[in-house]
Amino acid sequence: MKLDQTLWRVAWLLLLLLATAAVGNAQAGKRNVLLLVADDLNCDLRSYGHPRVQSPNIDKLAARGVRFERAYCQFPLCSPSRSSFLTGRRPNATRIHTNPRAGQFSTDYKPTPNFREFLPDTVTLPQLFRQQGYFVARVGKLYHYGVPAQIGTSGLDDVESWEYFVNPAGRDKAEENRIFTFTPGSFGGTLSWLAAEGTDLEQTDGLSATAAVSLLEQKRDKPFFLAVGFYRPHTPYVAPKKYFDLYPLDKITLPTLSASDQARLPEAAYGSARKEQETLTDQQRREAIQAYWASTTFMDAQVGRVLEALDRLGLAENTVVVMTSDHGYHLYEHGLWQKMSLFENSARVPLIVAAPGTKGNGKPAKALAELVDLYPTLADLCGLAPPKYLDGKSLKPVLEDPASNVRDAAFTQIRRGDYDGYSIRTARWRYTLWGDGKKGEQLFDMESDPAETKNLAADPKHVSLVEVLKRRVRAYSHAGP
Repeated sequence: MKLDQTLWRVAWLLLLLLATAAVGNAQAGKRNVLLLVADDLNCDLRSYGHPRVQSPNIDKLAARGVRFERAYCQFPLCSPSRSSFLTGRRPNATRIHTNPRAGQFSTDYKPTPNFREFLPDTVTLPQLFRQQGYFVARVGKLYHYGVPAQIGTSGLDDVESWEYFVNPAGRDKAEENRIFTFTPGSFGGTLSWLAAEGTDLEQTDGLSATAAVSLLEQKRDKPFFLAVGFYRPHTPYVAPKKYFDLYPLDKITLPTLSASDQARLPEAAYGSARKEQETLTDQQRREAIQAYWASTTFMDAQVGRVLEALDRLGLAENTVVVMTSDHGYHLYEHGLWQKMSLFENSARVPLIVAAPGTKGNGKPAKALAELVDLYPTLADLCGLAPPKYLDGKSLKPVLEDPASNVRDAAFTQIRRGDYDGYSIRTARWRYTLWGDGKKGEQLFDMESDPAETKNLAADPKHVSLVEVLKRRVRAYSHAGP
C-alpha cells in the first residue's frame, strides 16, 4: 500500500513538473515587444535620406527591420496622436482633439477630456499584452505629458495600461532657468534650447535609457512589453554641448519658401504659425535647427544604449522592436515651426519595425501606413487577438513583403478653433480640405513636387481627382466611433 502511494506521489510530481515546464516553454515562446517612441521627431534621419543629421543607432535598427517611408500620424499633436495609436482608434473615436493646457510654471492641468471618458471599456495596446500575462512597463512619456512642465510626473497617464512605470527627471528639468526661450517663462510651447553641461546620463532621456536597460536586465526571463518614451527632440531642445558641435551653423541651409508659403494661402494651412516665430532672424533660425538636430542625435544615442542592452542580453532574437514618433515636425519648411499643420513635414513620421524572422527585414517599404496600424500589427506579430473595434490594419503582410500594400490612403486631421482640417495621402497625392471647403483646399503632386510648393486644387486638369479625394475626406470626417 505504501509503495502504491509512493509511486502515485512520484507520478503526480512528474506530471506537475511537466506541466510547469510546458507553461515555462509556452511563456518562453512568446515574443517580447520593445516600443520606442520619440517626441516630436520628424524624418530628418540618415536612414530616411537626410544628408546631415547623424542617427546611427536608429539607422542600424532600420537596417535590420522594415523602414516605412510613407507612415503618417492621425493628428499632429501630442495627446490626440498618442491617445489614438495607443488605443488603436482614430481621433474622432477617442474624441481627443486638443492637448491639456497648463500655466507657465504649473504642473496642474485644467480639466481636459481623457479617452477613458468616451471609451471607458477600451483595451489599450499595452493593456492587451498585460491581460495576456506579459510584464508591461512604461519608462517616460507614452501618453501625454506637458514638456518640460510635467517631466518627473505621470502626466495624463492611463493606469490600466501598465504594471510598472518610471518617471525620470534629469538635469534638463533642474536647469530650466538656463534655457534660452523666445517667450519668457515658457519652454515647451515655443522655440527654446540649451547646449547643456554635463553628460548624457544626467539628462532625462539618459535616465530613461538607464531605467529601460535595468528593466531589460531584471525581466529578461519573462515575456515583456516595454514602452520607452523619450522626451527629445521636443522643445526645449536640450542636449549636451558635444551634440551641438556636430552641426556648425555655417553649414545649415534654410528651406526655400514658395509663393504660397510667402503669401500664406490658404490661410488655414498656415494657422500653426506663431507671432514670436515671425521675428526670428536667419541666424536664430539656424540656431533653432542646430539645437533640434543636436537633441535628435542625443536621443538617438540613448536609443542605442537600449538596443545594445537588448543584444547583450540575448533578447533581440525574440523581441519585436518598433521605433516611431507621435507626429512630424517643421523646421521652417513652408515658413512654419513645430507641428499642427497638414503638410507632409507635420503629418509624416518615421516608423521602423524589426520583427525577428520577418522576410522583409533590411528593406524599405513604400506602402502607406498609419500610426493607428501599430496596435493590430503588434498583436498580429505576437499571436494575440486584438479587439474587433480597432480602426487600423495589421502591417504584417508588408513586413513579409515590403512591395505589398494593406491600404491605399492615410488620413491626418487637425482642429483650428471652430473648424477642422482633413488630409488624405495616397501614393501620389496629398489633398487637404479646410472647414469642409469653406476655408480652402490644397492638392499636391507628391511625385513631382514632394516639397508641396504648387497647390493644384484649382487646376482644371484635376477637377475629377479633387472630387474623388474630397468625397473620401468627407466620408472619413463623418465616420462615427
